[in-house]
Amino acid sequence: MEKGSKVLLIDRRGKRYLVTVEEREFHTDLGILNLGELLEKDYGGTLVSHKGEEFKILRPSIRDYIDKMKRGPQIVHPKDAGIIITYAGISPGDFVVEAGVGSGALTIYLANAVGPTGKVVSYEVREDFARIAERNIAGIGFDDRVEIKLRDIYEGIDERNVDHIVLDLPQPERVLPHALEALKPGGFFVAYTPCANQVHRFYKALEEYREHFYRPQTVDVLVIGHEVKKECFRPKTMNMLHTGYLTFLRKL
Repeated sequence: MEKGSKVLLIDRRGKRYLVTVEEREFHTDLGILNLGELLEKDYGGTLVSHKGEEFKILRPSIRDYIDKMKRGPQIVHPKDAGIIITYAGISPGDFVVEAGVGSGALTIYLANAVGPTGKVVSYEVREDFARIAERNIAGIGFDDRVEIKLRDIYEGIDERNVDHIVLDLPQPERVLPHALEALKPGGFFVAYTPCANQVHRFYKALEEYREHFYRPQTVDVLVIGHEVKKECFRPKTMNMLHTGYLTFLRKL
């Protein structure tokens, strides 16, 4: 392992720990770990605490980072981020403008999708949220492809020839006139809104711009987890159902 890299440790109970490879002790209820020993380890190996407890060493996934990162406001969940990326066709090399960065979860998913040759510009009006997001994005190593602007996207979009615009804002309809100037033909405008009345208001405002966009579509993504046991296979009692409505427009 390289010094400074991130590693996921998993104990015998399945509890996950996201740590940095460095010369220091890491305390858990299953014993003290010497993280410096990771320098001589490989993924798939084992790190042993002073109590003899074993921790498996894995390469962190994007979701591991997001699950363990510092949170500020509510994040866009993986089920919604996945649909945004898939329906809009966000791909390596794309240029994406985002607004409402929050803690940076969706920003990280977008940055992962566009890859090192792509770019994500995120507009955020709250400096405290922007600073949290910047730390989280730098922690995963995506600060080379993400720029966070302390600006109100309702007032305009600086960028041009943008492949996609993705909004987590209460009034996405206010961005429609700016999106027409910024988006490439064929580019997607995506609005994440938690409430049905926001969707209705958006569609009402969209009537003025309908000729510029192809077949608006709104979806709601529900995920039902299941308990799989020897004696029983059933849906979990607690499930993540509605989180927000996703509206997709494509510029003509």
